[in-house]
Amino acid sequence: MKVLIAGGAGYIGSTIASAALDAGITPVLLDNLATGRREFTAGRAFYEGDIADGALVDRIFAEHPDIHAVIHCAALIVVPDSVADPMGYYRTNVVGSLDLVGHLLRNGCHRLVFSSSASIYRAGDDLTVDEGSPLDPVSPYARTKTVCEGMFADIAAGTPLRVLSLRYFNPIGADPKLRTGLQLPRPSHALGQLLLADQDGVPFRITGTDYPTSDGSGIRDYVHVWDLATAHLAALRSFDGLFEGGTTATVINLGTGRGTTVRELLAAYREVTGRPLEAVEAPRRPGDVAGAYTRSDRAHQLLGWRAEFSLAEGISHALDWSAVRAGVLGEDDRRP
Repeated sequence: MKVLIAGGAGYIGSTIASAALDAGITPVLLDNLATGRREFTAGRAFYEGDIADGALVDRIFAEHPDIHAVIHCAALIVVPDSVADPMGYYRTNVVGSLDLVGHLLRNGCHRLVFSSSASIYRAGDDLTVDEGSPLDPVSPYARTKTVCEGMFADIAAGTPLRVLSLRYFNPIGADPKLRTGLQLPRPSHALGQLLLADQDGVPFRITGTDYPTSDGSGIRDYVHVWDLATAHLAALRSFDGLFEGGTTATVINLGTGRGTTVRELLAAYREVTGRPLEAVEAPRRPGDVAGAYTRSDRAHQLLGWRAEFSLAEGISHALDWSAVRAGVLGEDDRRP
């Protein structure tokens, strides 16, 4: 089997590519390297360019006519940045995705696995969600994911396209073999900020302490990126069966089913490292929400998939990757 991974030089896309190779599936990568890394494409079929470039997508399918499906991971994803630059986020995430689907249909590719986000949900009072929970995206980033899901569903209803939207919760960790990991030197998510605070010798900032959680800090469902990658392989194998009976678009949550607050994540980090990292309280960041975790087992029912790695393993693999990252990506890397 051969799969095209749009955004295949990024954190999640490159990890999916590694898992695909390990499983005997051939990945073909498309990435404009806006945030992805060329180093993550080594030894893999790679095309540098944008998902909206029809001539490039046509060339990929001409050179790889046996592509079975497309995994679409190409997007801008930083919530505060989306608040500051909503037009850029809509242009990249929505307009680019619309163009991509047109190119896929023109080339006769009708299987699309879309990287969506659990940030589109409105959580219940217990801060859990399932695939039927109300949608209430509160940031431009999250709204781009909602718009794309609806757009893809509309297109699938009137064309041969079939779309599986995988709603990710909060990825952590790295490829356990350390081939790829988080490429950004200064990531904005909680675990990345923990690592940076520890490395820089400064207190970790708990951003938001008045949320309706057990300890006032935000809550997340932290899922290991390798588990996310294996879920995509399960989706490829199960894809056609998901659409029997006339279904054209469907969604599945990818999470652990366990909620972890930021304070609990800090405690887990201290336990894994054995270091008493200091913390200070700080205001919420623009676009942040209390968070949620999945109560759904739909991924297991439909894909035969469950998350396997623990929170401690995710932290440990993130630390392992942090130790080798500069060597993999180059000691002179200073990109923000």
